[in-house]
Amino acid sequence: MGTSVLSLRIDGELLDRLRRRAAKRGMSVQDYVVRTLVRDDFDERFQAAVERTEEFYGEEGDPGVAGPRETAGEPPGDQVRPSAGIR
Repeated sequence: MGTSVLSLRIDGELLDRLRRRAAKRGMSVQDYVVRTLVRDDFDERFQAAVERTEEFYGEEGDPGVAGPRETAGEPPGDQVRPSAGIR
């Protein structure tokens, strides 16, 4: 995987805030921004995966959708939903 250059024009006040936040973490502004973008991208992909999982198992309280356990003849019982504690 190669690297590319991204040039941004940002407000001086925003740059100052980014510098302070990066300094608190012992990072350069560039590293801080890249890390923030990567984290945001991960959060979006993770949320999409959670939504796909919920579609597969059916929304909680949706009696018309049977998850894999119900179709296998097992009672639903108490189970932890994939999105527990995410929202």
